[in-house]
Amino acid sequence: MNKPQTQYAFADDVAIAYQVVGDGPIDLVYSQGWLTNIEYAWESPHYAEFLTKLSRFCRLIFYDKRGTGLSERNVGFPTLEQRTADITAVLDAIGSKEAVLLGVSEGGNMCALFAATY
Repeated sequence: MNKPQTQYAFADDVAIAYQVVGDGPIDLVYSQGWLTNIEYAWESPHYAEFLTKLSRFCRLIFYDKRGTGLSERNVGFPTLEQRTADITAVLDAIGSKEAVLLGVSEGGNMCALFAATY
C-alpha cells in the first residue's frame, strides 16, 4: 500500500496530523500510545501490514495526538480533555458522523473519555 497523504485538522488552533485509509462502511478511529508518527509508521513493514489489514473493512482514521509526531509539538502538557478534542477535530474535518474507537495504551483513555462524553 502507498503511504496515505497526511492532512491537518485544527483543535483549539492546534494542528492535528491525520490520515484516512480505506473506504469501508464504518469509520474506525485508531488512537495510539504516547510516541507516534503517522508517516514513519508506514516505514515498518509489520506496522504497515497491520494498518493495511485494518483498512480493508473500514475507513481507518489514524492521527498523531497534539504534542506528538507530525501534530503541533509546542503545546505544553495537554489534558485528556484537550486530546479528546483532537479526535473531535479530526472527525469533523473528514465529515464523520459516527465512528468506532480503538485505543492503545494512553489512546485507550482518550477513547474512553470520548465515548463517555459523546
